Amino acid sequence: MNPYAFVTAKKHDPVSHPSHYCAGGIETIDIVKAKMPPERFRGFLQGNVIKYVTRAEFKGKQLEDLKKAAWYLERLITELEKDKEA
Repeated sequence: MNPYAFVTAKKHDPVSHPSHYCAGGIETIDIVKAKMPPERFRGFLQGNVIKYVTRAEFKGKQLEDLKKAAWYLERLITELEKDKEA
């Protein structure tokens, strides 16, 4: 049985929902968030924004990497808005 069968049923989206980040039935980002205090998770998100922006032009998938940076930035904004409401 394909361990990724439950994931491949969804449309593969290398930016918002990479199938290799969902093995085991839970997104890696959700595991990371659950294991870190909020301020460290926000730092993780910010670090990923920096990582994807600074290496985008060197990997051959510039647009995809910039979209990934935007995804992490949007997630960071969402986390900050949640904190503000709490």
